[in-house]
Amino acid sequence: MDNQQEGPQRLQSSPKGRLRTRRVVLACVAGCAVLGGVLVLLPWERPAEPAPPSPGALAMAAVTAGVPAALPDLAELIDEREKRLRTHPRDARSWAVLGAAYVERARRLADPAYYPRAEKALRTSLKVRPERNTWALAGLAALANARRDFPAARRWGEAALKLEPRRWVTYPLLIDAYTGLGEHAAAKRTLDRLTELRSGPAVLARAAAVYRDRGWREDAAASLADAAAGARAPAERAAYLERAGQLAWERGDLQDALRHFQEAVRLDPDQWAAQAGQGRVLAALGRTTEALTAYRGALTKQPCPRYALELGELYESLGMPEAARVQYDLLRERVRDAAAGGADEELVLGQFEADHGDPQEAVRRLRAQWHRQPGTEVADALGWALHRAGESEKALRFAVRATEGEQGGGVRSAAYAYHRGMIERDLQRYGAARRHLAEALRINPRFSPLHARAAKAAAKALGEPPNEKLPKMDEGLPEPGQE
Repeated sequence: MDNQQEGPQRLQSSPKGRLRTRRVVLACVAGCAVLGGVLVLLPWERPAEPAPPSPGALAMAAVTAGVPAALPDLAELIDEREKRLRTHPRDARSWAVLGAAYVERARRLADPAYYPRAEKALRTSLKVRPERNTWALAGLAALANARRDFPAARRWGEAALKLEPRRWVTYPLLIDAYTGLGEHAAAKRTLDRLTELRSGPAVLARAAAVYRDRGWREDAAASLADAAAGARAPAERAAYLERAGQLAWERGDLQDALRHFQEAVRLDPDQWAAQAGQGRVLAALGRTTEALTAYRGALTKQPCPRYALELGELYESLGMPEAARVQYDLLRERVRDAAAGGADEELVLGQFEADHGDPQEAVRRLRAQWHRQPGTEVADALGWALHRAGESEKALRFAVRATEGEQGGGVRSAAYAYHRGMIERDLQRYGAARRHLAEALRINPRFSPLHARAAKAAAKALGEPPNEKLPKMDEGLPEPGQE
């Protein structure tokens, strides 16, 4: 049996064998040490750290996923796509991405000059790839929403959805279009389908918008809080915080609104909507100098017509009519610029004309808006313009539509309740007027530097409610597109 032992065992049985074994082991150890030293000295053999994504790549991920992108990253993405398309002019995907980036940049800067460039890029994408080009169709839907052309947004969005029913980023575009058209049931159905396909911050933020439009404030606030907590990039989180600030403002929670707006600006200094939001809240808190500074800063970087209207009304409330007129002139100029870029700002122009210009002109503009895209905001604005033009009977039908959950979107708005209450007072429906004015002041007692005062004065003049049976006001409401 000893003679049949394996070689290594026999080798170790003699002094010479043991010596030879030690030499082999020492040689192996030395070889391993040398090899390890070589591996340490060769930098290409080290585990490489992943390179951080470029700003353009970050914006690309944001744009293609339908989430907010930082302005510097957007600029980098636009530059990258423009350079690529000079050498690859038949890259349909790059044309679509470029168009979508132009849309986002136009929206963030309130610069309608980017809209024609976006349309050209998106239509070039369709020309290069006319079949099954979902990227371009979705981009055109986003462009139409940004221009407030909701009928076109619905057409493009539904065409994109037909091609790829499981492409989740198309659903938020359709939700925006349906909401702008006053089709709140369709918006809710689309949200339900979206949440079946996808979860995450972008979906939560879109759900919050639908909940807000239906009057479900607590659900909207919770969804926005979760969206902000789950956001991956500072610009995305800032955008969700800005929306949370808007929601807090609408319910009259001024300190909470200010906290959200300030955090949004801290995270993204280019979040000018949050800067304007700070102006709105600071004015309501009586911090007028800070409010004016915030509004001016926002308007310098994002000259949105609505900010000009708000700042003008703030000046007017302070007894500064000349300063107010400067802002109103800026509003008109920005509306003209928007029209040149194919964007529709007739709603804000109509709202301005109703209170500070020609109410008859406001009715004409807003009536055209209603027939084209009868959303809740248009119903409220048209009702108020009709009242200001002396047609309160007609006005009430639209005011009811804007404030009744079954007829409109169910938004709990102090401004909408105020408008309805003032219309009812004019019609001597004092019980209903008293109720809606009280509701406006309960929702947000400082909802406007001008109109909150009028609401308080009107409510005080109406006095305590007598024992009366209120008439039912849910019949004869205008259907969408009809008056």
